[in-house]
Amino acid sequence: MKSSRGSWGPQPAYAYSLVLLGALLFGSLLGAQDSNRKILKQVEPDYPHVLKKMEIGGIVRLRVTIKADGTVQSSEVLGGNPILATEAQKAVAQWKFAPAAAASTAEVKILFDPHK
Repeated sequence: MKSSRGSWGPQPAYAYSLVLLGALLFGSLLGAQDSNRKILKQVEPDYPHVLKKMEIGGIVRLRVTIKADGTVQSSEVLGGNPILATEAQKAVAQWKFAPAAAASTAEVKILFDPHK
């Protein structure tokens, strides 16, 4: 009698190696994410006068890539008003974070409050 194997039967050794490699890579990517780096220098964004006058505000979310030396390499808008996001990116580009052993990323939220 012939035995048939389902899709859950024994897999070749390389498949297990690929799973292990994927887990290691994923773990190292998670290690590169460091949202707890201390901000040493924080520049406030310019609030466009027209938007403030019209009481248009909100939160801009950015993903910031920080070099090992603490300077900002780049930022990506995750959400918020596009005009306010541009001003937030200009400000964050001037921020300085605490140095670390490697580059990392952090999510930054910037509040634009027209009542302040």
